[in-house]
Amino acid sequence: MKFKVFNFKKVKSTNNTAVRIIKNSNYRCGMITTEIQTMGRGRYGNKWISYKGNLFTSFFYELKNIDKSLTNLTKINCLLVKKLIANYYKKNIFFKKPNDLLIQNKKISGILQEIISAPKGKFLIVGIGINLLKSPIIKNYPTTNLYELINKRINKRKVERKLKLIFEKNLSKMYKIKN
Repeated sequence: MKFKVFNFKKVKSTNNTAVRIIKNSNYRCGMITTEIQTMGRGRYGNKWISYKGNLFTSFFYELKNIDKSLTNLTKINCLLVKKLIANYYKKNIFFKKPNDLLIQNKKISGILQEIISAPKGKFLIVGIGINLLKSPIIKNYPTTNLYELINKRINKRKVERKLKLIFEKNLSKMYKIKN
């Protein structure tokens, strides 16, 4: 499965943009990327703090032929993001249920999954935020970023391409899509 890439300079939320594309197009799967999110979302309506230079992306795909529960999809998607981060950071990366990745007990990534129904079927939207360049300051929740950890700037476009390839390569195998 190949994801159609939709690049934007600025959106309110990559997940909101995915909803709009699903409802107003015939695309069955896609990847939304942006430089800036003005109203990024986390779980329970929390705001995702979106600093320029960090990664904000959402994947969407139809659920019709996928035989996994949402809980299992969350675990799989966290493992795929962990696999990406492990390309840059070789030490321990921990999965904190239900959808965060931590390094040295500090949040480096969060995932927000949503299921939406459209006339053409049910879709899963997987919103992914990764602190590449700057860590948000969140009261009582330490954060980190890859630049701070490896002391090297990372090309955001390369990270997006790697993440896309990881999702494309593993979708059929890990989600056991029925043919």
